[in-house]
Amino acid sequence: MERVLDVRQAGLSDLDGIVPLFDAYRQFYGRAPDAQGARAFLRERLEHRQSVILLARSERGDAIGFTQLYPSFSSTAMARIFVLNDLFVVPDARRQRVGWQLLEAAADHSRAVGAVRLTLSTAIDNFDAQALYRANGWIRDEQFHVYQKTL
Repeated sequence: MERVLDVRQAGLSDLDGIVPLFDAYRQFYGRAPDAQGARAFLRERLEHRQSVILLARSERGDAIGFTQLYPSFSSTAMARIFVLNDLFVVPDARRQRVGWQLLEAAADHSRAVGAVRLTLSTAIDNFDAQALYRANGWIRDEQFHVYQKTL
């Protein structure tokens, strides 16, 4: 696999490269393939500036990984934060530091816009991702439990 040439913020013109990555990410988490739904979802996020997508491309220009950040705020810190909701790297590019570069780009972007924290969650059995996060300086929360309610 080629090395990453570029990690940058994606725009609408990058949809063709992001959609297959996003759809593969969803499938990794047990969802049925839905490229059309993925395209519509991502288009809406980008058009309404509801998320920041950082896209990794290889030297040949192939889209090989992405991360998606959702803006939020911390009431206790009274500051902006981002939820790093999605991170995906194509299998052929794994163990090539693509995920690392995406995490670094997410931190750089967040700092540049004044955010004080990035937060994420991952599947309990996603050991490879957990190892990457720890190696990149992320700390697993030991103070708070996360709860969800399906609506």
